[in-house]
Amino acid sequence: MVEISTDADKSAIGRDAELQPRAGERFIRFFSEVGIADVPLVGGKNASLGEMYRELTAKGILVPNGFAVTAEAYRYTLDHEGAWTDLRKALDGLNPADVDDLARRAARAREIVYSAQTPPDLEAEIRTALAGLTDEYGADLTVAVRSSATAEDLPSASFAGQHDTYLNVHGAAAVLDAIRHCFASLFTDRAIRYRIDNGFDHFKVFNSVGVMKMVRSDLAASGVVFTIDTESGFEDVVFITGAYGLGENVVQGAVDPDEFYVFKPTYRLGKRAVLKRALGPKKIRMIFSDRGRATTRNVPTDAKEREKFCISDEEALTLAGQAMSIEEHYSAKAGERRPMDIEWAKDGVDGRLYIVQARPETVASRRDRNVAEICRVTQHGRIIVEGRSVGAKIASGKARVIESASELSTFVPGEILVADTTSPDWGTVMKSAAAIVTNRGGRTCHAAIVARELGIPAIVGTDTATRLIRTGDMIAVSCAEGDVGKVYEGEITFDIAKVDLSTLAKPATHVMMNVGNPDSAFSLAALPSDGVGLARMEFIIADSIKAHPMALVHPERLEARERAEITRLTANYESPGAFFVQRLSEGVGTIAAAFYPKPVVVRMSDFKSNEYASLLGGEVFELKEANPMIGFRGASRYAHPAYREGFALECAAMKRVREDMGLTNVKLMIPFCRRIEEAEKVVSLMRELGLERGKNGLEIYVMCEIPNNVMLVDQFSKHFDGFSIGSNDLTQLTLGVDRDSEIVAFDFDERDEGVKEIIRLAIEGARRNGRHCGICGQAPSDYPEIAEFLVRLGIDSISLNPDTVLQTTRRIVDMEKQLGREPRKTD
Repeated sequence: MVEISTDADKSAIGRDAELQPRAGERFIRFFSEVGIADVPLVGGKNASLGEMYRELTAKGILVPNGFAVTAEAYRYTLDHEGAWTDLRKALDGLNPADVDDLARRAARAREIVYSAQTPPDLEAEIRTALAGLTDEYGADLTVAVRSSATAEDLPSASFAGQHDTYLNVHGAAAVLDAIRHCFASLFTDRAIRYRIDNGFDHFKVFNSVGVMKMVRSDLAASGVVFTIDTESGFEDVVFITGAYGLGENVVQGAVDPDEFYVFKPTYRLGKRAVLKRALGPKKIRMIFSDRGRATTRNVPTDAKEREKFCISDEEALTLAGQAMSIEEHYSAKAGERRPMDIEWAKDGVDGRLYIVQARPETVASRRDRNVAEICRVTQHGRIIVEGRSVGAKIASGKARVIESASELSTFVPGEILVADTTSPDWGTVMKSAAAIVTNRGGRTCHAAIVARELGIPAIVGTDTATRLIRTGDMIAVSCAEGDVGKVYEGEITFDIAKVDLSTLAKPATHVMMNVGNPDSAFSLAALPSDGVGLARMEFIIADSIKAHPMALVHPERLEARERAEITRLTANYESPGAFFVQRLSEGVGTIAAAFYPKPVVVRMSDFKSNEYASLLGGEVFELKEANPMIGFRGASRYAHPAYREGFALECAAMKRVREDMGLTNVKLMIPFCRRIEEAEKVVSLMRELGLERGKNGLEIYVMCEIPNNVMLVDQFSKHFDGFSIGSNDLTQLTLGVDRDSEIVAFDFDERDEGVKEIIRLAIEGARRNGRHCGICGQAPSDYPEIAEFLVRLGIDSISLNPDTVLQTTRRIVDMEKQLGREPRKTD
């Protein structure tokens, strides 16, 4: 049994239900009359709508006008009908762990509240207010009738999806009925359970109701905006989701939405570019039913619409700007940074974007950014399904596939919940799940929101989970490997590193990271580092583009099947080349934004010919080489007729990152540059392609991975701003060992005295010429003694694999203390 708290601090409003309304008190407040301080009177949702309508419309933020039926009206209605005693009896002795008992009592409570007739004076006020709204918008006005509880949308509790909303309601009688339904929804199963779990008193949380102009997003699109990355807590992006039709599908996870990210710092500098995007399937759209204007139904989305984003880039950027203004306003009110969770809707009649709700974000923003917890998967089974990851944790256990709500009683605490989608009514089961996996939904859907709040991993939008996973299967859910969440067969082993970053000293030697996957960039940026010493293009090209650059330039040279696949990949782009430029620039841009304004050194493509050949259309453009490792790779490709047009696409993408996106912290690096003449040719070509060394602060580095780079370090220094030692290639070429050959692998060792000597010469040569010198190879990540050797030589930076950053940083600090070097002050 659960005793309901009566703690006044948990009530969210400061008046008891037994108090009577003041004589002559109005029960209606238009949005222009309320603000964020009026939560006790009109609830969180209405207070926020009023705040925005009153304070932000002058800044171009469009909020539909409307009015609030106050919480006093709810109290007055129940007082008038003498309903409080019956309501208390209905909930007295409630056992929330008993799902059936909870359902029975909740139904009785709703019946009591809905049966309470609206007092005549209150009804008259509502009719008058509705008439005023009709005068403003016209006789055809339809409205949204939305619950706004006094403990809803608080910084410490969201109550997301707990109470009812009624859409496209027309006429006074229908509005009055919808208001009574909203009052009653204060006692849905999920709302009762949520209040108990969070310590709110049922009889000190009242329900206000908002009545506002209906935005006809059923004819256009709608979605949710967060002014923070919901997974990593990274605060410098605006995250936008959207789908066609009414927003309920996005919120409840019935549809996999489109996603857009916009980077705040460069947006404020006037750079209007989407940082990255993902096209959602958007298989269904919610519209109003032909059988009744206030009822809804889902219909299949047209195939051509599914292949397009539901809003344009310009609209996404408009929403981002509005979201930033809302965040700034609420942060100023709160006296601290306050990330926001915002609902938007596009009206299909007037084509305008409306903000229909804003509330404080309650999960990612409360995460302690001074504590880093890094999970690293060490062993796993085969991948069963993949989807969008929620959180960064890992869980394993037996699967329980739930096809409908009637099966919830079979769920055993600790199992992994697998379902098509979830609903707010499933809260009790979700609370006891080890993890959640759904077929449908995006990262702002109900399952994702609840999983974040509960601190459990979830993978949404897998499409096939309920078909490929069976009840009783032992599975593992991993959200620790970037944006793509993976469900593995069987159990999983992993390591967890947890560090208090506030106590970690910064060594004099700059510690950077090797980053290839943009999906993990926001999370990795939380680790202590001085930027990215090596951002590889290859992962982005292979994972996001999938096609050989030259195949995109010359699709006519491909066979029919590959041409068709190129056409499918690039269907929504101006050209195949534009597809390459956008995908590559967004991948690199995401890494650059995550670490901004710290330097991010991006290596131009360094596939070997056999690796290029494995890309779509690649075999047509690649020769078979006996030893690709020392063949047609790196700088030798760039100005060669066989790849020059592909390199031009790479340069166009990097130009877009630096100029259009404003991410001037990107430095470029040329790999495997064998000779001085090659250096001159490549740097000259880059200048022709709009990447001029020194212009707009552009620095161009060279990989120091060929002995000739060291022997001629003085001459190479004339053409490049810095060197990054690639210890893998430098070792194999110094020792004459093919690192891809298993039979001589034992001879590959970066700790060999000859290798260490050539590294020493490289560092001293760079210093002699006033050039930056770092290392981005595997050696310092694998061998502490190599890291120590580099520190003693005074190397400028060491770039490490992310999973070794924390322990190697500590080790470097200790080494420098022994050498008498003081650590830097933390930022």
